[in-house]
Amino acid sequence: MAKGITQERIVAAALEVLDEGGADAVTVRAIAKKLGVQAPALYWHVHSKQELLDEMGTEIHRRVQQAFDADAFDNWLDGLTDYARVLRREYLRHRDGARTFSGTRLTDPSVLRAQEPWLRRWSSDNLTIAQLASAAELVSAFVVGFVIEEQERAQSVLADPDRYSVARRDEALGEDVPLVRAVGHLRANDDTRFEEQLGIIVAGLQGAFGD
Repeated sequence: MAKGITQERIVAAALEVLDEGGADAVTVRAIAKKLGVQAPALYWHVHSKQELLDEMGTEIHRRVQQAFDADAFDNWLDGLTDYARVLRREYLRHRDGARTFSGTRLTDPSVLRAQEPWLRRWSSDNLTIAQLASAAELVSAFVVGFVIEEQERAQSVLADPDRYSVARRDEALGEDVPLVRAVGHLRANDDTRFEEQLGIIVAGLQGAFGD
């Protein structure tokens, strides 16, 4: 085992590689190079790329929990709304964050155990644990999908600043599809769109499960 190489250092290096080159750049070899060791030295700590991604995802969700104060919300709808904002913020801290971290397995039991208080706090006779879990999954899925699209568009614009030009879109469409043209002019900035669409989802959850 290489001296000084820990799982924490490997994850930190992996996040640096991710930020520098995106999801496809994250390889054991690239991380070993970042740490100044040979790739086999890392296999004492992570045995595959998927295991590495799981550790990275676990670290991100650990940070989400540290930033999210569930105790501040008696109302589960307000709590999930704030959770969505925190999750988006943490994903956006890293290039390809949503694409990289979604679907990863949480490897640290303490990260999972930390969910117990807010699950207990928000579930009741009026809101079952199954309903709360479904609501949390829906909110998480929305955040993942939104941020993947948000980050992919941002990366595309770096290569082609006019890629999403509304004027160019209008010119290509022509004059005979005014509604389609109008949709292109309605697109707000990402923060505004996120809040508007999150509000729609929360309203739907409220309608389905109540306050």
